[in-house]
Order: sequence, then C-alpha cells, then structure tokens
Amino acid sequence: MQDKHLFEYAIIRVVPRVEREEFLNVGVIIYCADEQFLKTKFCLNKDRLLNFSDNLEIEELKKRLEAIEHICNGDTEGGAIACLPIASRFRWLTAAKSTIVQTSPVHPGLCSNAKEELEKLFAELVS
Repeated sequence: MQDKHLFEYAIIRVVPRVEREEFLNVGVIIYCADEQFLKTKFCLNKDRLLNFSDNLEIEELKKRLEAIEHICNGDTEGGAIACLPIASRFRWLTAAKSTIVQTSPVHPGLCSNAKEELEKLFAELVS
C-alpha cells in the first residue's frame, strides 16, 4: 500500500458578473508538497459558457487560464509569480480575487498520486 500524501485543491470558476455570484466550474488546481506537484487542468466549453452569459470573450478566458497553467508549471511566460516557490505560487493562485476567473476556497485531502487525483477531481467537478 502506498503512503497517502496531503494535497490541496481549488476549483477554477468563470464568474461572468461578479455582483451576481453565479459561476461555472472550468478547471481544477492541485498542490501536493510531498510530491512537489502543482498542476492545473481546465476546459472551456464554449457553448455552455455562452449559454450562461452571451457576452463572454472566450479567447480572453483561455489566455487567463493558460496564465494559470504557466504559473503552475513555473514557466517564464508566467512572469514573476512563476518564479516563486511552488507553495507560494499555489497560495497566490488561490487567493481571493474579484475578477471573471476566480477559485473556490481551498480544500484538503489525502492521495497516493497527485496526478491521478487531479484527473479524478476534474472528472467529478468540471466535466
């Protein structure tokens, strides 16, 4: 039996009108310190998003989600935040924001494989 590792995750949400507090789940961010793992997975279902709010700029949303991915990966395209230690990047990504792309509160859990847990959470919470 493999050891279980503490992980944390947040759901990425698109919030077209912040004042209405309505949102669609579009992705997940997961962080596991023991595995030095910080990854995101997202999917923009254009039809679903436009049915929810017809004035969304899908390409702009895609760029924002790709920026999250760059920060998770520590890519230079992620700017100064991507250069921070992995835990700091996760905390920055999951900090409260009042923009069109937000994250849920952070939730903890235990897993034996963070990559598999990311896929599981994505299937349960986004797909």
